[in-house]
Amino acid sequence: MRVNQLSDFDLAGKRVFIRSDLNVPQDEAGNIVEDTRIRASIPSIQHCLDQGAAVMVTSHLGRPTEGEVRAEDTLTPIAVRMGQLLGHPVRLITDWIDGGFEVAPGEIVLLENCRCNVGERHDDEQLARKMAKLCDVYVNDAFGTAHRAEATTHAMARFAPIACAGLLMGAEIEALTRATENPKRPLVAIVGGAKVSTKLTILKTLADKVDQLIVGGGIANTFLLASGKRIGESLAEPELVKEAQAIMDMMRERGAEVPLPVDVVVADEVSMLARANRIPVCDVGTHDRILDVGPKSAARLADIIAHAGTIVWNGPVGVFEYDQFAGGTKMMASAIAHSEAFTIAGGGDTLAAIAKFGIADNIDYISTGGGAFLEFLEGKTLPAIAALEERCGTH
Repeated sequence: MRVNQLSDFDLAGKRVFIRSDLNVPQDEAGNIVEDTRIRASIPSIQHCLDQGAAVMVTSHLGRPTEGEVRAEDTLTPIAVRMGQLLGHPVRLITDWIDGGFEVAPGEIVLLENCRCNVGERHDDEQLARKMAKLCDVYVNDAFGTAHRAEATTHAMARFAPIACAGLLMGAEIEALTRATENPKRPLVAIVGGAKVSTKLTILKTLADKVDQLIVGGGIANTFLLASGKRIGESLAEPELVKEAQAIMDMMRERGAEVPLPVDVVVADEVSMLARANRIPVCDVGTHDRILDVGPKSAARLADIIAHAGTIVWNGPVGVFEYDQFAGGTKMMASAIAHSEAFTIAGGGDTLAAIAKFGIADNIDYISTGGGAFLEFLEGKTLPAIAALEERCGTH
């Protein structure tokens, strides 16, 4: 997978348009709750500023209605936080599609929420051509939206004089490629989450590639059902038992495995006050809810992880938000942190678990993408990356 890289070009005096992913969570007052994506965008921006480029940055935020910018849609809070991180104010430009604004070399401006522009979400060619005229160099640094074909993520790359991947996008492609193409074995994938249905495609794809497929959460409960175990009132999808069984059969035929829990942590409700009980999986009662793997199962997962060559992590194995159901995910996270394997993690719940257990510095690569991360692992063609590949070597 080859794309032009931002570092390949002399940017002095050039007008550089960066499509970042600044879609950060905010509270009801519009205050930024967590700024990881903004901080992740800074290296590419700073690189361009250091080279003396005139820098324009845009992003989507939320789910705005095209053609209008409501109070909750504006990137104003993003401009403030970006200015704090860069150490100087960042101007926000509202009506920017037709130009009419100045950006000096060494200066950065933030262009208002791109999804408010009519045609953005439909990858409109006319809109993309207008935006492409604003710049000498187009930079896609928004891996989190790489699976969506939109005007600023896809069509614009076709019409800009130069199109390349930003530092973040380039790092994402490199890390994911390393984990999926000729990875160091054993290759262990961890897929947690509430529903098999939302991750069925990735589970099937991984079942054909990995040496161990660790499943967690509601997904694991569906697999337990498929293996003939009782799960009480646990979250599961009985209608997908055959799919789960087929995945286990596929793994078994390859000499690989889906290691299922031998003990679990159950309660009669999901709450901070719920009483956690550790029991063998065969003792799950009619009204029990499985909310974590037990210590024996967690130790087994830790041993698998300790012997891995490559680890791909997407999702916890329990309701780790509550401490009494966090033991399995905590032990697994610790094993990943101490592993000598190449480790890559992605997805909102995974990032939250990494933050809770303080292991960010021990993960080789933490992806900023959720859906894009999964689709890349599935082997799907991501439109934004495909557009950059088409422009590779062209100036």
